[in-house]
Amino acid sequence: MAADLPITVVIPVRNEERGLATCLARLSRFTRVVVVDSGSTDRTCDIARAHGADVIQFSWNGRFPKKRNWFLREHRPATPWVLFLDADEIVDDAFCDELAAMLPGTPHAGFWLTYDNWFMGQRLRHGTPNRKLALFRVGSGEYERIDEDHWSELDMEIHEHPVLAGSIGEIRTRIDHRDDRGLDHWQRRHEAYAQWEARRVILLRGTGMQDLTERQRTKYRLLGAWWLPAAYFLDGYVRRLGLLDGRAGFWHAWMKATYFRRIGQLIRAS
Repeated sequence: MAADLPITVVIPVRNEERGLATCLARLSRFTRVVVVDSGSTDRTCDIARAHGADVIQFSWNGRFPKKRNWFLREHRPATPWVLFLDADEIVDDAFCDELAAMLPGTPHAGFWLTYDNWFMGQRLRHGTPNRKLALFRVGSGEYERIDEDHWSELDMEIHEHPVLAGSIGEIRTRIDHRDDRGLDHWQRRHEAYAQWEARRVILLRGTGMQDLTERQRTKYRLLGAWWLPAAYFLDGYVRRLGLLDGRAGFWHAWMKATYFRRIGQLIRAS
């Protein structure tokens, strides 16, 4: 199908040969696809080029900007819209059809997207929803600025949120998030995320939260609370019916609760 969506899709990667081809194969309706690579040592770049994507190399110096903001600043898309995807996120024709219907004439600066998580080989149909503000107008804003100094090896904006000038809408068709690299990989990745989040909370204690959005202030006030892991588990597993997803639903809710417990441990140990 010919490209009919005036959107640049940006996929930040590092050694993503395992799932990248599946992601790229669904993007023929987008005007441009760009893979922003951080020195992959596997076949990631070859796969990207074979699917017609442009490949741009990024080398992080440990400070602002990270990969997504760097792309927006140094390689500003020529399309009206930009969509950030991960290599394990897969769109379908229904998603593209909704974009084609929603974007022309919309007053919104960006859109919330919702994802179906796959965990332990199973689609999770319940539990806490995974939502990201990952589709927005080019020039409407960028990811929040956090002046970190070699906090971690996370060279991409994971927890930073886009700050946009304008209203935010919602795309209802879900994107598949198919992370099938196993529990060990999940735990290693979330340990790195926990280290970053704890560092962020600790620094905010000294600088204040007056420049944050209300959503961000709520998040950082809660992180580290002793009761948050249990509350998160009960919300996702019981109130949001994660229990209906069986064993995978239990372990997803439990490991997310463990993640928040780890953030609290790191904050209290500071």
